[in-house]
Amino acid sequence: MAEELKGTTVAFLVAQKGTEQVELTEPWKSVEACGGKPVLISTESGTVQAFDHLDRADTFPVDVRLEDARVPDYDALVLPGGVANPDFLRTSEPAVRFVRSFFDAGKPVAAICHAPWTLIEADVVRGRTLTSYPSVRTDIINAGGTWIDEGVVTCRDGDNTLITSRKPDDLAAFNAALVAEVAQFAHTGVG
Repeated sequence: MAEELKGTTVAFLVAQKGTEQVELTEPWKSVEACGGKPVLISTESGTVQAFDHLDRADTFPVDVRLEDARVPDYDALVLPGGVANPDFLRTSEPAVRFVRSFFDAGKPVAAICHAPWTLIEADVVRGRTLTSYPSVRTDIINAGGTWIDEGVVTCRDGDNTLITSRKPDDLAAFNAALVAEVAQFAHTGVG
């Protein structure tokens, strides 16, 4: 397992504030543990402020500013949740374009908790089955998606793979699906 993602680079897109820390750090550790390289991308340079629910947690250094990030440099995209993080990202046209570009390129995308808000804004939910934090259910349905209440949902649609999860309690399943799909993409070129 330690080499499953060797040679892969996974983008983690977050806003400057509001990311649920564990939804950033646990998938990050899984990518690293399997030999992949996680890269933190944000709308501004410097650091991002993570949260443990509503309490400030740690800060993390930004590796690449969004305006300098290029989709061809990454094998997959992870969208951590929290409430404020995806709410800010969905109002950022560069962030929305970046997310949509991963689908256009047929690369795997993984989103947890409230992160499907950014997917909705990128207009990539229609016709897909996914899960999220329960309060995002109606938004997904209104955007043309099918919402199901499961710990992790992997939706394969043509060349695209979308991995979604509900909340931090589902991180083990989310991380396993993320690693499996990125490894498959790295070996076959099909997301």
